[in-house]
Amino acid sequence: MALVELRSVSKIYHLGGEEIRALDDVSLDIHEGEFISIIGPSGSGKSTLMHILGCLDSPTHGTIQLDGRMIQDASTRELAAIRNRKIGFVFQFFNLLPKLSVLQNVELPMIYSGIATRQRHQRALGALQAVDLANRAKHRPSQLSGGQQQRAAIARALVNDPRIIFADEPTGNLDSHTGEAILALFRRLSREGRTIVLVTHDPEIAAVTPRRIEIRDGKIAEKVDLTLAGLDRPPAPAVLAP
Repeated sequence: MALVELRSVSKIYHLGGEEIRALDDVSLDIHEGEFISIIGPSGSGKSTLMHILGCLDSPTHGTIQLDGRMIQDASTRELAAIRNRKIGFVFQFFNLLPKLSVLQNVELPMIYSGIATRQRHQRALGALQAVDLANRAKHRPSQLSGGQQQRAAIARALVNDPRIIFADEPTGNLDSHTGEAILALFRRLSREGRTIVLVTHDPEIAAVTPRRIEIRDGKIAEKVDLTLAGLDRPPAPAVLAP
């Protein structure tokens, strides 16, 4: 069983009497330990797909199974609980709270989980150590470089030990050298067994992942597997039909 299974998922909006299919009959599996990218231009449907995969939105039609649970009909509260326990997010603009220290920012997901203060501190420091940022734990976000802020955001995504991490244009607000360092960090986390999905419009960013899912006009246009090393399933063809 895949960690995430989408079957015939569509997301439909009605604007001014017109039907807009942001996603159109998408089926997709993501296996535990995979490092994949979802790539497509603006308006292609890749962000809508990430929102549905990440339990930020629900489909109009189709089914979603996450970690063995069917979630397409989950309530808003249920989706929030699933996000907190099973999903980590990293965004382009970091989304760190400026009045909190780096350590406090990393602790935030655990506050919503009801974890005791001492345990929060220990786990947050452990997550910061994992991204080589423990020496900045007491700093405010404004005292960090862009790359350090993104590493803090990655630590926050890791701190609840999620089943899957979604990174939405994680290098889009960084210079090329710093962006390469962040991608290297994602590669290391992948080697450690994390399931990571990069969402990007940039083919160079997508090229760092062993598997790429290209979205066009709300449909999967192409799935490319460069390697399945480390996955507990048989090899697949290099190019899979939608």
